[in-house]
Amino acid sequence: MTNTALKIEINTLPKNLRQEVADFVPFLKSKSKVNTQLKEREFGYFRDKIKFATNFDGPLNEFKNYM
Repeated sequence: MTNTALKIEINTLPKNLRQEVADFVPFLKSKSKVNTQLKEREFGYFRDKIKFATNFDGPLNEFKNYM
């Protein structure tokens, strides 16, 4: 079931049942033990892993007609 289909199904429920769904979500999260918190970012983690082209800031050939 897609996210959109799930949202439509939930929205078609009566208000009291929608509240049950909302109450059930934290239970499912705790059951799956998914860590939703971000880890602390390490400064310089991608150093030397990403390389830019030497002409990165140079003009693009596609825009030569506009200069």
